[in-house]
Amino acid sequence: MLLHANTGTSEIWEPQIEAFSKAGYRVIAFDRRGWGRSQAEPATGPQPGHTSEDLHALVDHLSLRRFHLLGVAGGGFVALDYAAWHPERLSSLIVGASTGSVSDKEIQDVIARIEIPGIRALPGHFREVGASYRGTNPEGTKRWLEIEEHARQPNAPAQPLRSPNTFAKLATITTRTLVIAADADLLAPPALMKIWARHVKGAQWATVADAGHAVTWEQPAAFNDIVLTFLKGGRPFGEVPR
Repeated sequence: MLLHANTGTSEIWEPQIEAFSKAGYRVIAFDRRGWGRSQAEPATGPQPGHTSEDLHALVDHLSLRRFHLLGVAGGGFVALDYAAWHPERLSSLIVGASTGSVSDKEIQDVIARIEIPGIRALPGHFREVGASYRGTNPEGTKRWLEIEEHARQPNAPAQPLRSPNTFAKLATITTRTLVIAADADLLAPPALMKIWARHVKGAQWATVADAGHAVTWEQPAAFNDIVLTFLKGGRPFGEVPR
């Protein structure tokens, strides 16, 4: 089960859907409520709801007893939230390129120190897609922008987490976990991700070289290899660096 970032939709998972399907996995990606084709519709119930609850309703509808959960960036916020809520449904948890939306002061202070003035006002690809990719793959960057430009619906309500992600909450996660950082990520650099990842017991760690926040799109071969190796219980990954 794939959870997309706050930029993009389920379309952003094109490279992963193909690779994971060929590896023999059933791959499911959905547009979060208010993104892509998932409309926030008051007639269906209270809005905005919680993405974790939408996810749980979907896996119940599909009769998925256990599944692997992969979330990147904003999707990683939800993946951590869900893992703390329903660990019995998860076979594994993978979080990539994400601050985790962790509210503890240590994380918030790091975010404040690394924030580039005015970056949030820039077009999404300047803050999310790494410079190497933008410079060498104009067609891929164009496609990323096409997806991002129609991603979030105007005035879509923001879905909060079921409860704030905190170090204490992360410490309750019992699922086998892999954390993947991108070494050129401007928003969730490896040093920041290490801080929260240390609170997930037994979390394993991997880094993708020369990739920005949009790591799954920029370096799909490297990212997919890491994920598939982890899912198949292959070579051990390192512990979260201290």
